[in-house]
Amino acid sequence: MDVQLKRGLLEVGVLAVIRNKPSYGYRIIKDMEPYIKISESTLYTILKRLEDTNMLTVKTVEHNSRLRKYYHITKQGLDKIEEFKEYWADMKAMAKFIIGEDAI
Repeated sequence: MDVQLKRGLLEVGVLAVIRNKPSYGYRIIKDMEPYIKISESTLYTILKRLEDTNMLTVKTVEHNSRLRKYYHITKQGLDKIEEFKEYWADMKAMAKFIIGEDAI
């Protein structure tokens, strides 16, 4: 798979995980696990990039005497998911054309 495409899919996947409720790194990995495996290093790189582009915010909370970062989606993050939905509709249409109407 194209590296840039995979990166974009992972970013939107992370945003989708935290769309309905804030979450933290380990929980995000577990929530994505049924769909795709993602390493901690990959996840934290994505989270940092999403924070830098204002698609999510971070709040640090003490949990069991340790600090845990909770990630919250922003309006820009929600807009990114909607943008992806439109892009995906176009991709499905193109795939139907390339592969054949009945394949998808």
